Amino acid sequence: MRTNQQTTLKAPATLSGIGVHSGNPVEITLHPAPANHGIAFLRTGMSTGNDRLIKAHHACVSATELCTVIGDVESGAVATIEHLMSALYGLGIDNVLVEIDGPEMPILDGSALPYVQAIDAVGIANCGAARRWIKVLRSVRIEVGRAFAELRPIDRGFRLDVEIDFENPVIGRSRKAMDLTPAAYRREIAGARTFGMMRDVERYWKAGFALGASLENTVAVGETAVVNPEGLRYADEFVRHKFLDAVGDLALAGLPLQGGYRSYCGGHRMNVGVLTALFSDRANYAIVEAPGTRRETSLTEFGASLGIAAFVGDL
Repeated sequence: MRTNQQTTLKAPATLSGIGVHSGNPVEITLHPAPANHGIAFLRTGMSTGNDRLIKAHHACVSATELCTVIGDVESGAVATIEHLMSALYGLGIDNVLVEIDGPEMPILDGSALPYVQAIDAVGIANCGAARRWIKVLRSVRIEVGRAFAELRPIDRGFRLDVEIDFENPVIGRSRKAMDLTPAAYRREIAGARTFGMMRDVERYWKAGFALGASLENTVAVGETAVVNPEGLRYADEFVRHKFLDAVGDLALAGLPLQGGYRSYCGGHRMNVGVLTALFSDRANYAIVEAPGTRRETSLTEFGASLGIAAFVGDL
């Protein structure tokens, strides 16, 4: 696969399951899409009978509590998009239409691995158009208490450095840093599952979250040990999953990033927030087109290419 060419899927791929927060069944189909389409969600099955197309872009994010949500409840939303977005970004896929018949993505096994397997089963195809990147030109950083997230310039590629620090001794403090490539993503990140504290379960249920969570799709963390009988997939599975989530949230830049990402005690809100900080000033970034020629793109042109004008007004 030529990395300087935009990609899509060779054929549709369908997956089904339940939402980790709603507990409701849902089916999705990943459809091939043409060059410059980007990633978009086609929300069907709404009570109004109308379908809604929502671009996977940080400007369309409406909530980041426990998961990332795009769109809005009144006219259509899709929740928990980060694992699919992570798989698409991790495998270097630029253009896909995600058809979904409910308000939340299926949790599957709690990782991005089922998405990777479904994509690999149908194959990846070149779109015959040059890939574009968002090149970070100036460092941006956001802080909330002791937590922070930042993007900085680097010479090439996309490198993530994610650190977690939990009081719970089962999770503790750990750090994962690596250059993002499809091979590394498949090997080290895709299989890391979402996790939650047993002590928080009742509180989440009362708030309407985690209604579909189980030991089949979540690593349950007790005060002194992991509850799941099979244990962990990796010794540092917790930070690997936070890395997975960061990849999925940062995919909402709309184009692949060329830069370095660093976070400490971050999460969905900070991952999305650092993108807002990046795009707050045109001097922070440039649009670079393969095979390395720099193409300065106006904000109007960039927004039009992502379909932002059509959807931001709906939020």
